[in-house]
Amino acid sequence: MVRVKRGNIARNRRKKILKFAKGFKGAHSRLFRTANGQVMKALVYSYVGRKNRKRDFKKLWICRVNAAARKQGLTYSTLRHLLKKSSITLNLKMLAQLSILDKKTFLHIVEEVKSQ
Repeated sequence: MVRVKRGNIARNRRKKILKFAKGFKGAHSRLFRTANGQVMKALVYSYVGRKNRKRDFKKLWICRVNAAARKQGLTYSTLRHLLKKSSITLNLKMLAQLSILDKKTFLHIVEEVKSQ
């Protein structure tokens, strides 16, 4: 029976994991077994982190719009309700950008919504 040489495959697999673990502290970047565990954990965290980032940005946008709306005597929820009632379709991100960068336009939108 012919012998199977598979050293390169195993070495390449380990090198790939160790390359991914570059920058981890101590044995987590040097020893394969601990590095493999840390890489798997890091991949799970990165997946969860991408979901959490969306959540965090939505919270930030709501805070910004709420702060700007309260200066005009409205709350965030009443502003969103009035916007929907007057069929102005602005998404939350754009509304937050307007409240920060273009206060005149935001004020105009609020006045338009209040008058209806």
